[in-house]
Amino acid sequence: MSQYKQETIKPYGEEGAKGRQVERMFDNIAHSYDLLNHTFSLGIDRYWRRAAIRSLKPFGPREILDVATGTGDFALLSARRLRPQRILGVDLSEGMLAVGRAKVERAGLSDVIHFQKEDCLHLSLPDAAFDAVTVAYGVRNFEDLDQGLREMQRVLRKDGRLVIIELTAPQRFPMRQLFRFYSHVLMPALGRLVSHDARAYTYLPATMEAFPQGEVMQDVLRRAGFADVRFRRFTFGLSTLYTARKP
Repeated sequence: MSQYKQETIKPYGEEGAKGRQVERMFDNIAHSYDLLNHTFSLGIDRYWRRAAIRSLKPFGPREILDVATGTGDFALLSARRLRPQRILGVDLSEGMLAVGRAKVERAGLSDVIHFQKEDCLHLSLPDAAFDAVTVAYGVRNFEDLDQGLREMQRVLRKDGRLVIIELTAPQRFPMRQLFRFYSHVLMPALGRLVSHDARAYTYLPATMEAFPQGEVMQDVLRRAGFADVRFRRFTFGLSTLYTARKP
């Protein structure tokens, strides 16, 4: 039985595992994902990513795991700003990873950033292998949020840092009403036109609204074994940064 509402929301509404449908959805929209991602946020997502990476800078991580890496935007920015020895990006979608590999090669960062297909709920990685784990706009797609967080905690070293940046739904007037119109009318229409997948851009805003936010997500992270859990909202609550430490 699902514990969180977003775990019950599936891209195509079919029977079967959410993870398989999420994989298929991202394979379908990989070709247009970057364009639509930046378009829908009016480019503000770049500021959110930079803020998330700045939160890691004081800790100087050398080995970073980027979970739900998608097309690798966060991994690329982390490589440039944090200068780690290695970043491993993992994702369910081979279509998204293929786009990411091409971007990394063009950037000349293939010696730093590596990608592999992984089920983020069951990582084939050793315990205590990374100084930091990052997730940009991916945790709300997990079929089992608690399990995914426990896996991230497992692969972190002692005092390793967790950084999650996630899209969230504004709660206050008038941004709440504006967001609902934007996400329920404009996003599906533009997403259907550009990506040719009508369901993907209905699913994505639905999970934003259902995902646990703020203090609720703080408690979720604590239950998964993290300490020093903090959060910061950006842009009237459209995005939230969560940071934590493995004790």
